[in-house]
Amino acid sequence: MDKFIIEGGAPLKGEVEISGAKNAVLPIMAATIIVPGKYRLKNVPRLRDTLTMKKLLEMVGANVLYDNNIMDIDTSGCDTPIAPYDLVKTMRASFYVLGPFLSRFNYAEVSLPGGCAWGPRPVNYHLQAIEALGAEVDLSDGMIIAKGELKGGLINFQQSSVGATGNALMAAVNANGATTIKNAAKEPEIEALCHFLLKMGADIKGIGTDEIIIVGQKTLNADIEYSVIPDRIEAGTFLIAGACTYGDISVTNVNPNHLDIVLNYLAEAGFNLDVQNDSIRIYPSQNYINPVDMITGIYPGFPTDLQAQWMALMTLANGNSKITEEIYTDRFTHIAELTRFGAQVTLLGNIAKILGTNKLTGAPVMSTDIRASASLIIAALSAEGKSSISRIYHIDRGYENIEDKFNILGAQIERIKE
Repeated sequence: MDKFIIEGGAPLKGEVEISGAKNAVLPIMAATIIVPGKYRLKNVPRLRDTLTMKKLLEMVGANVLYDNNIMDIDTSGCDTPIAPYDLVKTMRASFYVLGPFLSRFNYAEVSLPGGCAWGPRPVNYHLQAIEALGAEVDLSDGMIIAKGELKGGLINFQQSSVGATGNALMAAVNANGATTIKNAAKEPEIEALCHFLLKMGADIKGIGTDEIIIVGQKTLNADIEYSVIPDRIEAGTFLIAGACTYGDISVTNVNPNHLDIVLNYLAEAGFNLDVQNDSIRIYPSQNYINPVDMITGIYPGFPTDLQAQWMALMTLANGNSKITEEIYTDRFTHIAELTRFGAQVTLLGNIAKILGTNKLTGAPVMSTDIRASASLIIAALSAEGKSSISRIYHIDRGYENIEDKFNILGAQIERIKE
């Protein structure tokens, strides 16, 4: 396995381009199964997760070519609506094929998912959604088996779910009749999926709201081209890293509208922000970081996927702060590793209390999931001295060439074999 060796203590400076959004491209890749034909996706990040989804598409019969962040997918030959455990266990987003399988084949066999090693993230909302559309669902040997011709229905999520909303959308686009999704996810990644489905000829109303109405269409199109939206979580990660190191950086190829609440929090923490149409510059307005309490929430609330990174920033604040995790209430595996840098964090339930400190010190640490890994890189860049981060295969699942991008900004990160 690889690990990072990081020499910290220097401010980041310069400009970095943000890649396409992982959480947008994965359901879009799955959606190409719905209608047989050819698709071209642009701005596709080269990640372990996109390569896993590519492999899954190929296993069900698709032909996929991927080069220079352009992915050409031909799903004409898809004939095997099965997603086995050996693949799905490595990436929870593989579960996105459930809706497309049912849309195209009226049948799906999908393993219960895996992914990051934290927190219970059940699939009951996904199953309730497809059952509301008329599918019969059984569980056998760890495989979910769903079958039946889908028809429009009412899906009323008890709690907003990005994954379940995505699967419901893909299942409903060519079902018989109209489907209403209440308490639908409003995240930009769901909007992106809707816009891709619109290009296929889907009839979708209420995009970007918590009530989406889909009228099933039996004449959807393939042979379309789509450019993946920028990754707001990657952008937020780099902005927080710039803040942590008292740097002066610009992130380009971004949609600032997707980051409103994060930018507001960074401004409250004491940083200047120059926001343009597709770029954001961050630099300090003072020589200390203000402590800012934060509560994660469903979009447009503060993203849970930036909670760990925000904690790294608050460990360096001039005072005490707290973070309340409302989405995944046990998503705190990074705390034990951050304390190895000298951070002072105590956890009570889903609330982390952080005692700000003047400095962090380099240390050997271990990645536990994608976003926790990002927080450790940020802490290591802020710390005095040398750090090592092991098990970085987690970071490769969600960030494209992250060490190269940080090194462009003046960081000293080396990837080595353990």
